[in-house]
Amino acid sequence: MPRQCRARSISLPGEKGEKMTEKLITLDLNQPWWERCFCVAPLIVVGTKEVNGGYNLAPKHMATPLGWSNYFGFVCTPRHRTYQNICRERLFTVSFPSPDEVILASLAAAPRDDNDSKPSLAALATQPANIIDGVFLQGAYLNLECELEKIIDGFGENSLIAGKILAVHVQESALRLSDLDDQDLLRQNPLLAYLSPGRYAKIAESYSFPFHQGFQR
Repeated sequence: MPRQCRARSISLPGEKGEKMTEKLITLDLNQPWWERCFCVAPLIVVGTKEVNGGYNLAPKHMATPLGWSNYFGFVCTPRHRTYQNICRERLFTVSFPSPDEVILASLAAAPRDDNDSKPSLAALATQPANIIDGVFLQGAYLNLECELEKIIDGFGENSLIAGKILAVHVQESALRLSDLDDQDLLRQNPLLAYLSPGRYAKIAESYSFPFHQGFQR
């Protein structure tokens, strides 16, 4: 188990106004700290074109929009075919699966065999992208078509792959509309979240965020 380096106390409100002491544990950075607590992340499936003309699909969870413009990025490693394909083709797709597609996302993570292929991909239904040479995971509620903007190497053995979004496609049932309450939308169309390490959640309940008066992004 990772060494617990240092602990400090913070005060938390308890019942009837009394204070409770909660310990903060400082973890050893020589060990993978993300295995000691849960972090919420999206779960996406990145699609790329293989050198033989086929397509690869791979799940990722270290992924996020990059700023408020049309850019999207995710973490990968040069050892993975996803990284190599994007370097060559300079294009990729992003599929956001629903909770019903979590098994499909898992199949996309299957290792390659001795012939350097992923037989599990044959079980995945896909649909073609509209404007780039790529495919989406069929059934995903949100799809992005991206061209490579830049790759930033050097995060240890990992890299940040940043793409410019060329097209976005959303299932009609998942689209926010002015006459539908956001909570009702999420209840009807739950979102899939990855709880690193190794768990997932279906998000169907939400609450309005208490923005401070005058807040601006």
